[in-house]
Amino acid sequence: MQQDRESFDYIIVGGGTAGCVLANRLTASGKYTVLLLEAGKAARSLWVEIPAGFSKLLTNPDFNWRFQTEPEEATGNRVISVPRGKGLGGSTLINGMIYVRGQPQDYDGWAQQGCRGWSFEEVLPYFRKLEDYDGPASSLRARGGPLPVTEVKERPLIAEAFISAAENAGYERSADYNGDRQDGFGYYQVNQRRGRRVSAAAAYLQPALSRPNLEVRTNAHVTRILLENGRATGVELRLGSSSVEVHARREVILTAGAAQTPQLLELSGIGDPRILQPLGIEVRHFLPGVGANYIDHFCTRMNWRVKLPVTLNEQTRGLKLGLAVTRYFATRSGILTLGTGLVHGFVRTRPGLDGPDVQYFFMHASYANAAERKLDRLPGMTIGVTQLRPESRGTIHSKSPDPFAPPAIRPNFLATEEDRRAIVDGMKVARRIVEEAPLDAFRDREMSPGPECRTDEDWLDFARRDGQTIYHICGTCRMGVDEGAVTDPALKVHGIEGLRIADASIMPTMVSGNTQAAVFMIAEKAADLILEEAR
Repeated sequence: MQQDRESFDYIIVGGGTAGCVLANRLTASGKYTVLLLEAGKAARSLWVEIPAGFSKLLTNPDFNWRFQTEPEEATGNRVISVPRGKGLGGSTLINGMIYVRGQPQDYDGWAQQGCRGWSFEEVLPYFRKLEDYDGPASSLRARGGPLPVTEVKERPLIAEAFISAAENAGYERSADYNGDRQDGFGYYQVNQRRGRRVSAAAAYLQPALSRPNLEVRTNAHVTRILLENGRATGVELRLGSSSVEVHARREVILTAGAAQTPQLLELSGIGDPRILQPLGIEVRHFLPGVGANYIDHFCTRMNWRVKLPVTLNEQTRGLKLGLAVTRYFATRSGILTLGTGLVHGFVRTRPGLDGPDVQYFFMHASYANAAERKLDRLPGMTIGVTQLRPESRGTIHSKSPDPFAPPAIRPNFLATEEDRRAIVDGMKVARRIVEEAPLDAFRDREMSPGPECRTDEDWLDFARRDGQTIYHICGTCRMGVDEGAVTDPALKVHGIEGLRIADASIMPTMVSGNTQAAVFMIAEKAADLILEEAR
């Protein structure tokens, strides 16, 4: 093995959302040297900046790890795509840019489980620190942060009709679902500036690249964490055909995400012996919670044929697409500024809940293939339906000692009665909204699941046959103080010095909405924890 004895104060493994934040914050003072390692490459593609370009990148192996689940009976023994961003910026290169903090009780629940310092009151300053929100000022929102947050600017008539239909059905129009109340319907907030996607790399990493104390290496696949006497001392990585060791004087920080962080720990001998020993991996540190507690948002997509040619299905073809492209490059506006969600809905499907339990994603488009974002040819509209706080727990584990082999992902979707009830009731509410009068001029017929779907058994069967993940995996190295936790509330890996995790894998439970906002917050807080200890 070729040995490279160079060292840095901090080594960050993974150049995604959290890695970009930490690379910026840990180098800002100039006191510490930082090495950021990313297995992908720099994101040099026109499609990254164009919001609608996510559909071009979602299946591109240069930008997506293209993981898949193992077949499971609960979801019809299907293989379900689990996209994970690849390259500097991670999943913020290919996601829908939707910005949702979640509900305050999400974070208060973390604190109540023993994660002191993570209540909503305590994490709110980090949400405010990171965002540059262009909406009304309040004590909960802020301007001037690195990450722009703006409401979707496109307001097609069919979207307004959908919001009016929701109001007819008894739901309110929301002024700001990231404000003091999540309930209601309105337009999504997204990470864009002047019609362009702003990834974590653009917001955080790009401003830091000129700092002499930051080194960024791409196409650098970390294969294991180096351990000596109970301490992480560095990492081994593959650069081309060479294996190289790099050492950390202070800490190794894992930000490889909820799929690859637990896999890297296991490849390094950190985890459950029942997983490691059959793979021939030497157990270096007993930590049975690694790879457990997998959580994700399971989503069904209901769609309707639309009477009028006012949807993206026909607006993204032929001459209309050419006009849309011209408009976008001339004015940075129009349909190319749209991501995966246009109108949001957060609803409580039954009385007595302390917050919404179902989230909707309305788009004036319908998919011939939802996983690959291939649109129908005839006009259509879709409502994605997801349960906000799933109880089901799955696993992500190494299935080979080969660091280049994908992990085994077993989501265990719909494993609890509450999860099944919520998704079924959420779909019923969506149908009821679409049947309201404001959508009469647009609604033709329900295509999926279709009018023959009537009983709870019908609805659940549809969910099992057609549901997908919406790429919010988290929890696989959860934070906590019990025996099943992987990190403590300071994000230090239990029982190993000099090793910290700061990505979605540390979430003890799911947040109520898209997860990227919470990951930005986790990384901002992690930077403060690390710097405070260094001082």
